[in-house]
Amino acid sequence: MYKALNYWVFGGFGGEKTAVEFIDWAKSRGLDGVELTVGDAIKIDITEAECARIADFAKNKSIGLRTLATGFYWGASLGSGDEDEREKAMEFTRKYLQIAKWLGVETVLVVPGASRVAWDSSRPVTSYKTVWEKSIQSLRELEPVAEKLQVNIALENVWGRFLFSPMEWKFYLEQFKSLRIGMYFDIGNCCLYVRPQDYIETLGSKIKAVHVKNWVGDSLAGGNLLGFGEDIEVGEVDFMAVFKALKAIKYSGPLTAEMIPFSRLPNLNIPDIVLAEKTVKSMHKMLKV
Repeated sequence: MYKALNYWVFGGFGGEKTAVEFIDWAKSRGLDGVELTVGDAIKIDITEAECARIADFAKNKSIGLRTLATGFYWGASLGSGDEDEREKAMEFTRKYLQIAKWLGVETVLVVPGASRVAWDSSRPVTSYKTVWEKSIQSLRELEPVAEKLQVNIALENVWGRFLFSPMEWKFYLEQFKSLRIGMYFDIGNCCLYVRPQDYIETLGSKIKAVHVKNWVGDSLAGGNLLGFGEDIEVGEVDFMAVFKALKAIKYSGPLTAEMIPFSRLPNLNIPDIVLAEKTVKSMHKMLKV
């Protein structure tokens, strides 16, 4: 399977490393690709020419650029009841999709909405009904953009108190006509409630991309972010069962390790090249390469 690493553990949230540096490093570690992030590795005002230079560099290194991610949606939501905020998220998403097209990326990660962002007291609590209706409205407006650019919008399961189960996700995704709208499935994020293999069996081809991480729900971690630790091999995920389920649905998309060591909170410090190296070794081991 296609093995990749998300930018944040290597380059941090402030864009300390360039996209080219990340691609070069990934090549030397035997990865198949990288997941660049818009807002730090890639600036939202990047030009088509700059994207072409990055894409050419990746191609020359035989490193894939199959997905993009972003942390933008924690600050402005497609599911917001505030129309100005929703339009801000729409404007970002249109540009995000265009950047993906310029880079030759097939899938972008999008957070559809959150009823509550527990770690950010400045974010308003929004009713589930509002998030459902407004996010569906937003994504229906974005469907023709994704179709025109031929870029997938993959919606990630996150801790936003919205869409808690695979059946909710199935019903939600059935609201859209375009096959360009699917799911960015995060293996670790679902463990609080449901086994990841149950998501895979239920959603099948709706899964466009996969984030690989683990989570420990012991008495210390409880149900909080500290359960996302510093070792992708430690936690509740049964990777053999997960990979078997992915094989059963004939999944051929990217497997991208996303290691953000929330276990370090309140002193979360990245980039962490040592952790990046460790994670890549674990990915090779788990996938027996």
